[in-house]
Amino acid sequence: MFGTSGIRGPIGETVTAELALDVGRAVASEGADRVVVGRDTRETGPALVDALSAGLRECGSDVVSLGEVPTPTVARAVEWYDADAGVTVTASHNPASDNGLKLWTDDGAAYVGTRQEGVADRIRQGRYDFVAWDEYGDRTRGRDARTRHVRAVVDAVAAEYVANRDGADRGGGTGAGGDAVDLGLDVVVDAGNGSGRITARALRRLGCSVETIAAEPDGTFPSRPSEPTAENCETLRRVVAATDADLGIAHDGDADRMRAVDGLGEFLAGDTLLALFARDAADAGERVAVPIDTSIAVDTTLEAIGASTTHTRVGDGHVAERTRESDVVFGGEPSGAWIWPDLTRCPDGTLAAAKLAELVARRGPLDRLAAGVETVPLRRTNVETDAKREVVEHVAERVGDRYANVTTVDGVRVDVDAGWFLVRASGTQPLVRVTAEAGVDSEMESLFETATGLVEEAREAVAPAASD
Repeated sequence: MFGTSGIRGPIGETVTAELALDVGRAVASEGADRVVVGRDTRETGPALVDALSAGLRECGSDVVSLGEVPTPTVARAVEWYDADAGVTVTASHNPASDNGLKLWTDDGAAYVGTRQEGVADRIRQGRYDFVAWDEYGDRTRGRDARTRHVRAVVDAVAAEYVANRDGADRGGGTGAGGDAVDLGLDVVVDAGNGSGRITARALRRLGCSVETIAAEPDGTFPSRPSEPTAENCETLRRVVAATDADLGIAHDGDADRMRAVDGLGEFLAGDTLLALFARDAADAGERVAVPIDTSIAVDTTLEAIGASTTHTRVGDGHVAERTRESDVVFGGEPSGAWIWPDLTRCPDGTLAAAKLAELVARRGPLDRLAAGVETVPLRRTNVETDAKREVVEHVAERVGDRYANVTTVDGVRVDVDAGWFLVRASGTQPLVRVTAEAGVDSEMESLFETATGLVEEAREAVAPAASD
């Protein structure tokens, strides 16, 4: 039921109003007395919010409804409205035909482990704690959530800039408040017709000149697919390259992800951006939480300053959980999820955009910063299949006797002297994700071909029709 990032899938198949109703019932029955609810721009969002809210209320939970807002706004608002949990109706970077639900704890982290299993078990068993007719929960509107989100981002980043500028201030602001700081950057923000348009507001408050692309909310995503990849963000790349912009920002549908384009119009690899954020956040002796599919370039970058990584399963909830350890000061995923646990345990695309702008204003052009990250040949691809878990299991059986160093904490990872490859089932889409990395291109390509060959062989073995 739950993948790496909540519940997601095609509307009318995996995700239905009945499922949303049951999720609401289960969350309330697990003890959440007040729940914050929001949604992204998808066309099916309002109906699912209504069903979710009905389930919450008939099991006694009060609902604070935020309407259409970014996912990190919902996660942050759990604390703002003194709630016990939050639920976002979103499929994040998935296609417009999908939707889903993502659950948030009272400290802004995604449900994982026992919290997630408690909800799933109740739904499987149909075990809900219904209340009497006169004990139904109330439904109220939280009207200032976007404003509070922008203010929180601006205040945090402005304070950091003032504390760290030490003569490197490009904008010349002198105050400690957000409105007194001038980062002095030109930024292009591609909201992808999702909920991330508040990023433009935050950056303007920080003294940036901002041009927007696809800022009109439209859950059919007419401007580009929701996932902010290099291919999908070609318009952003062209606009940045053709202007004097210092950088470009791209979000997915619910703005929990943030990807970046440098001033030359080059789309930064997720691992490079992760290394830049990690190096800026960590000091000697501290750790950064990253998923198992992260490039060793991040390890190398951190080793240079005496810091290190700690690996988790893929999924921002697992990364956030690791940041509860006292020496873990930052967490991130190459896909574009970035977590500063002292501010929020939810990946916050608006916060990440403002943090990146502050970093560029303080340390110089993004292309030069990226050039300072020593990259390692790495390649990723996705293989479509409706039998993703069976394919991964088949690969695990094949590699068990062929390689000495096999890890199955999340999919199948094989480490050899030259490098490593990972085969894992996507937690959000009908895909098997393949990653390979090695010290030189030829060895990386060899590992990549081995991994993709194993996946294709497994796909034919477990679902012959998929290869027709």
